[in-house]
Amino acid sequence: MTVTHAAAPVGKDSGGDSGTGSAAPRPHPRRPALGSRALRTAGFHLTAGMLSALWLLPIALVLVTSTRTFDDIAAHGVGSLPHSFTLDGFRQAWVDGGQQQALINSMLVTVPTVLLSLGLASMAAFALSRYDLPLRRALLLLMLGGNLLPPQILLIPVAKLSEVMGIHDQLYALIGVQVGFGVGFYVFVLHGFMRAIPDEIQQAAVIDGASPWQIYRRIILPLARPALAALSALSFTWIFNDLLWAITVLRTDTRMPITASLIGLQGQYVSMWNVIAAGSVIAAAPTVAVFLRFQRHFVAGLNLGAVK
Repeated sequence: MTVTHAAAPVGKDSGGDSGTGSAAPRPHPRRPALGSRALRTAGFHLTAGMLSALWLLPIALVLVTSTRTFDDIAAHGVGSLPHSFTLDGFRQAWVDGGQQQALINSMLVTVPTVLLSLGLASMAAFALSRYDLPLRRALLLLMLGGNLLPPQILLIPVAKLSEVMGIHDQLYALIGVQVGFGVGFYVFVLHGFMRAIPDEIQQAAVIDGASPWQIYRRIILPLARPALAALSALSFTWIFNDLLWAITVLRTDTRMPITASLIGLQGQYVSMWNVIAAGSVIAAAPTVAVFLRFQRHFVAGLNLGAVK
């Protein structure tokens, strides 16, 4: 009796050849050597550290100079290592140099300008982003186009207009100029943020009987808080550090803000670099404090705006 054996199934490899039923093993991807990765990481940190040190060097020089005496600087030079420590430069800049009144003037201009600018911009952005108003796209383009104009070409018109209106050399004139030139940019930014808020939230509020003012105050403003915080930090820095519009609108030294008073301080203390450096530290302290206070909201506002 003859026994017939069943033929084994013919396997095919990746190239289509018959024979063995197992495919050829795939080569493992080569991993970069640990030494080269560590070298790249060390190079990155070294470069970043050198750039950070280069950026912080002038700041450290100003801080050290502000705490040195005039005799020390005159004997050893500005760039030498300190041989003394004193806070008398801050006293001279604060009292004798007029930095105290200048700082008060800056706060009297900056705080109302930030509040008024963001208040008007948020209301305008709410209307333009949540309602189908006529010519709203043209209004947005007009506001954006106004920010593209260089401020240098508007110095003489603004100065003449303030004189004609009889409001020159007044702090509220500077507030009006800052609000007028800043509100367009704030509306443009807040419009993009508020437009990304879902319509269902507003529709639910309308069904519940909420008025447009209630929707704006109780729903839109809380949701736009990260963007408002980011703009608050930016606008405070811009307005507080502004020099161009201050010297254009104001005339009297006692009404000048902190940045403009630094020019007078340099003219009053020509070679006393410790007093000038102390005045610079006083002028920079409020903006640094505001940025550190709103840093978390600032980063959160940028991230949410990028995601939306």
